[in-house]
Amino acid sequence: MEKYGAGSIVVIDYDPNWPTLFAQERARIAQALGVFALAVEHVGSTAVPGLPSKPIIDLLVGVQSLEEAKRRCVEPIEALGYIYVPEYAAWIPGELFFRKGPPGPWTHHLHVMEPSHPRWEALVVFRDYLRAHPEAARAYADIKRTLAASSNDNIGAYRNGKTAFVEETTAKARAWRAATRDR
Repeated sequence: MEKYGAGSIVVIDYDPNWPTLFAQERARIAQALGVFALAVEHVGSTAVPGLPSKPIIDLLVGVQSLEEAKRRCVEPIEALGYIYVPEYAAWIPGELFFRKGPPGPWTHHLHVMEPSHPRWEALVVFRDYLRAHPEAARAYADIKRTLAASSNDNIGAYRNGKTAFVEETTAKARAWRAATRDR
């Protein structure tokens, strides 16, 4: 069982300060990485106004080359207080994963990948769809709260419990985006 670093998983009501916390961290990351950061996106539930979430800001950082990022970006990101978690590469290949905060609760997750990676598009389109479809965001909130209550500190069970909804919604989101582009 993969334990959650902060004890029990808690999903809290949306905090209107989350976009500000993201903007502050985006500026720090952009300054630390300079030209290596092609883009810095706010993803995950804290990026969707009104959506309850674990209070962790997820940042998605685009880089030209993941191999170059391994050599040149880990140290500057760690200097900002992040912890590089290389063992997550087995779970999320094609990505460098960092977390920040006391050893639980974590306050930030940082995902570094090439924007051409399929996960980049999936994270962004899922976020955009939830922002545009409040009924989907409400359904996701219900799932997250139920899973947080039943998973206790088993983050794997929490994450796996969301998989079907995330996959189905991402498929809807891709169709939605294609339809809105065609207009």
